[in-house]
Amino acid sequence: MWGQVFTFDITKIKLNYVKCEDLTPRKEGENTVKEEFEKLIKEAEKARKRAYTPYSKFKVGAAVLSADGKIFTGCNIENASFSLAVCAERVAIFKAISEGSTKFKAIAVIGDTDKPCSPCGACRQVISEFGEDIPLIMANLKGDVKIKKIKELLPEAFGKNDLL
Repeated sequence: MWGQVFTFDITKIKLNYVKCEDLTPRKEGENTVKEEFEKLIKEAEKARKRAYTPYSKFKVGAAVLSADGKIFTGCNIENASFSLAVCAERVAIFKAISEGSTKFKAIAVIGDTDKPCSPCGACRQVISEFGEDIPLIMANLKGDVKIKKIKELLPEAFGKNDLL
């Protein structure tokens, strides 16, 4: 499943997982991985619509699934002082942290791009702070989805062990 590209209809959110493992419920009443990822993409798409992008017009949405099943969303927010803009992924992560969630099961990001929207370097670094095996679900409005672990996108990330 990791690193493969899938296609879905954004209005129906039907992912076509090929050779995907663990698509069965883990416990009675729990969602499958596929259902969790579909919901996360849908929530990221909703957040994208709230993006504040008067300068670039490039709207991005993100959704973080915490270990306890809560979803936190974020959108990118621009500022006339361009360096003060903040990305959707970091907004969602910081929102989760401020609400007490520090363990994440998955993160989704979606944008109006030709290929699945990938996080910038700063967002990759922030995501890696919370675990190198976090699945990152990258999507676009055409329905393409690519899933990779953050350690694949940011190998040899700077981390807490580098500070000791």
